[in-house]
Amino acid sequence: MKLFSLPIRFGIATSGSLIAYFLILSLFNLHTNVFYSLFNGVITGFGIYEAIKYYRIETGVSFNYGKGFAAGIVTGFVATIIFTIFFAFYATEINVGFLDELSKVWFRDYNTSEGIVFFTVAIMGFATTLVLTLSFMQLFKSSNNLNRKSV
Repeated sequence: MKLFSLPIRFGIATSGSLIAYFLILSLFNLHTNVFYSLFNGVITGFGIYEAIKYYRIETGVSFNYGKGFAAGIVTGFVATIIFTIFFAFYATEINVGFLDELSKVWFRDYNTSEGIVFFTVAIMGFATTLVLTLSFMQLFKSSNNLNRKSV
């Protein structure tokens, strides 16, 4: 469990940031505009980057690609799961008309159910997590190249 304590904490902090951003958008009635959700990737990316960075500092020389990748994935997945639960709660209990507004704007020709929307939110978060973790690990992995001195 020690392996995942830091990524879980970062995942909880990242989900808190995602929820706060969503609620700020809802104050200005901008939460039905899907384009604002692109900033969720920035928030998630920052959380994953920081989790991998601090995990690398914490583990020191024993840090490797697999451990860093696991830290990033756990951070993003925890954030995604918590945010998806909040999103489902918000859409079904707090603002019951939210999904109707969202559907009116984006899904005029489709009959979408609540489950499909929640599933889409989760899949988008998982996909973002995977891509960002793979990208950030390129920065944090150790090089296998030999140091060559110029003659």
